Amino acid sequence: MSERFPYPALVAALAALSLAVTLASLFVGYVHIDVLAALGDALARRDSLPALALTQLRVPRAIFGATIGFSLGLSGAAVQGLLRNPLADPGIVGVSGGAAFGAVAAFYSGLSGAFALALPLGGIAGALVSALALYALAGRNAGVMTLILAGVTINALAGALTSLALNLSPNPYAVFEIMFWLMGSLQDRSLPQVALALPLMALGWALILSSTRALDALTLGEDTAASLGFDLVRLRWKLVAGASLAVGAGVAVAGSIGFVGLVAPHLLRPFVGYRPGRLLLVSGFGGAIALVAADVAVRLLPVHPELKLGVVTSLIGAPFLLALVGRLRSEG
Repeated sequence: MSERFPYPALVAALAALSLAVTLASLFVGYVHIDVLAALGDALARRDSLPALALTQLRVPRAIFGATIGFSLGLSGAAVQGLLRNPLADPGIVGVSGGAAFGAVAAFYSGLSGAFALALPLGGIAGALVSALALYALAGRNAGVMTLILAGVTINALAGALTSLALNLSPNPYAVFEIMFWLMGSLQDRSLPQVALALPLMALGWALILSSTRALDALTLGEDTAASLGFDLVRLRWKLVAGASLAVGAGVAVAGSIGFVGLVAPHLLRPFVGYRPGRLLLVSGFGGAIALVAADVAVRLLPVHPELKLGVVTSLIGAPFLLALVGRLRSEG
């Protein structure tokens, strides 16, 4: 099917829109600040209250909104292209559950109170352990179904261990803190956390974006793709590793935020002629726009304390998924 818009123009438009939404998010908050004056103070290294609010609160929140949204959209498109299933989600490889359990372990052990970066470090460690477990469980030459089953198994085990930690926690306040973190939020994130998570996300993006031609070839069937010279085993593990790094680093700092990786690729797929390779970058920018916009909406709602971002994305995404299932059923 032909593309609705020229691909470079579509990418440029989505990139510009994602940048505009991210910059606009700097102006939104519970307290009004003069962003331009605060930026001037920050550049002049004057520690005014508006400058601190901008650099320590709003800038990290905006960066994480854009980068985590980009990671979710990009990984969702990659997993859907790999599995050739428009209902696949990046969490299917098990890394989201592993990252969540790693962060919960940091809460449960008390490390999160010992030093500031214990929580994201625990989440990243959990994501890496999940990726290694997936490799060990599925095997190097795993097929698509084996990968799916291994990912579901790891997610189930990580969820059970997370529930066990909640059940055994002797401190009810820690239980509430863990539960609120699991809901997903970009509130009160810091620049050191950005410096920790962003390189891992960027590595994941590079692995996924280097697979565009192979994903396009995969639409012709595995045998045809292999005959064209593509190593399908290498492709599977490259996409799994990329999604694990990108999504795992995001979950490690923001908790679980669902449906962005499912909705963004589905909405944008018709605009690239249903080509999975071209959908990757487009879905990344679409995910960034969606997540930053949702985070702005969270701050504009007259609800205090603010709603968790993961709750809002689920409330929006679940009806969308139901409508998608109904449409697929009627088409079938």
